[in-house]
Amino acid sequence: MRIIAKSTLKTFWIKSAFRDSEQPLKVWYQEASKADWKSPNEVKAQFGNVSIIGNKRMVFNIAGNKYRLIVSVNFKYRCMYVCFVGTHKQYDKINAEEVWSNEN
Repeated sequence: MRIIAKSTLKTFWIKSAFRDSEQPLKVWYQEASKADWKSPNEVKAQFGNVSIIGNKRMVFNIAGNKYRLIVSVNFKYRCMYVCFVGTHKQYDKINAEEVWSNEN
């Protein structure tokens, strides 16, 4: 899959409070980049804890569920757009189906 907006991930992990997210986010990025998913079920088979929500979005648990990553997926074009990455507290304050960027 092509991952759009890797910079959103980097912007998050370079913050001193979230440095522990760097390696788990890099692992997710590497796995997702190599994947050739054609459906949400294929994503679920690889990432059992992914939540499939409305508006073509998925929520991944990162670093043992410490962080949340929201992506918008287009299976036809094999791409994912990083919409949000943050802590559970930050995630609880947003609408996962509508958020388009971090305001952390």
